[in-house]
Amino acid sequence: MATKKPAAKKPAAKKAPAKKPAAKKAAAPKKKAPGVKRKPNAAFMKAMTPTATLAAVVGDKAIPRTEVTKKIWEYIKKNKLQDSANKRMINADDKLKAVFSGKKQVSMFEMTKLVNAHLK
Repeated sequence: MATKKPAAKKPAAKKAPAKKPAAKKAAAPKKKAPGVKRKPNAAFMKAMTPTATLAAVVGDKAIPRTEVTKKIWEYIKKNKLQDSANKRMINADDKLKAVFSGKKQVSMFEMTKLVNAHLK
């Protein structure tokens, strides 16, 4: 009788060791030196002279762009010119209408563009 040879066993496939996910390095926040303040951009701090129409709202002396924006917002809040339904819109009175190129209402983003046209 013929005997059967046992089938050759295949070697068991070895599992690759489980890879650990690479640890993400968090960007370390930059530490500021104590007592050191951020310097403002010189372009914003340059004194600008307003035109006669803008001077009716903010005054006629030369002031930086940042101060012009602050004074316009003070004027808007004092005269309650911010739209009650949509706070991003500014309703112009007679003085602001001249600054806003005759528009009755402008957005606060458009306002800065129109005001910058009145600075020298």
